[in-house]
Amino acid sequence: MQISANGIALEVEDHGSPSGEPLVLIMGLGMQLVAWHDDFVQSLVARGFRVIRFDNRDIGLSHNFDHLGVPNLALEALKHAVGFTVRAPYGLVDMANDTAAMLDVLGIPSAHICGASMGGMVAQQLAVRHPQRVRSLTLMMTTSGSRHLPGPSLKVRGAMLSSPADAKGFDSIVAHYVSLYKLIGSPGYPATDEWLTQRLSMSVRRSYRPRGTARQLIAIAADGDRSTLLSRIKAPTQVLHGLSDPLVPVAAGRDLASKIPGAQLDLIAGMGHDLPVPLWPRFADGISAAAARA
Repeated sequence: MQISANGIALEVEDHGSPSGEPLVLIMGLGMQLVAWHDDFVQSLVARGFRVIRFDNRDIGLSHNFDHLGVPNLALEALKHAVGFTVRAPYGLVDMANDTAAMLDVLGIPSAHICGASMGGMVAQQLAVRHPQRVRSLTLMMTTSGSRHLPGPSLKVRGAMLSSPADAKGFDSIVAHYVSLYKLIGSPGYPATDEWLTQRLSMSVRRSYRPRGTARQLIAIAADGDRSTLLSRIKAPTQVLHGLSDPLVPVAAGRDLASKIPGAQLDLIAGMGHDLPVPLWPRFADGISAAAARA
């Protein structure tokens, strides 16, 4: 369903009993709500959650910001690398405000929040700026944004900034994403080409908005280091991070847990920067553990 929140249209799906414990899932850079697999969502519903997943602004079926143009990624990356101010069309704080406004529309005073990657960054801003809306916080494969942390390798950076060989060809776009996800995925739980092709084909058919991804990427860079904000998070927090994450190295998970009061840390062997099927129960356990502490 489409709702109007924070002045924009958001595509939202609401799963489970209205009387369940509300849980909002916030996805990462360029990723649509369908990246939270239906079966994973249903496993959370089975645990008593009312699960809300949605397309972030500029992605999927939510409001697009094409009128703001496409940022020069190379230039903005250089500015970020040398410490200059990065100017974004919108920020992660705006995306956190979207989430809070979505809860208003749904009539939900507060919810458990789970964010993955960029979604975890948005979740941090939500917990800082709208603390009354956050019952518990689960942060998956994400970072405080500290400039002192190690980043991805040049190979991974290059892959993240690359484009499909044929930017308008469906097969080329899907093959590009399959290659990327094989690079950043979990070495201990490798997805098959067939699985990735099926999942990514479905996603691209639903929506393909690389310009939105570029604007989100700049929003991440512009948000900078959230370290000084994290001590203000009061919600019970669970940090989940892969020991083999090539995009957001595991040092980021350790750093994040150390800066959020009372945060618990679960480091997962063999996990990269994805959500492997065999680890779904462990992810659900982490979300449930944080919720139980609320």
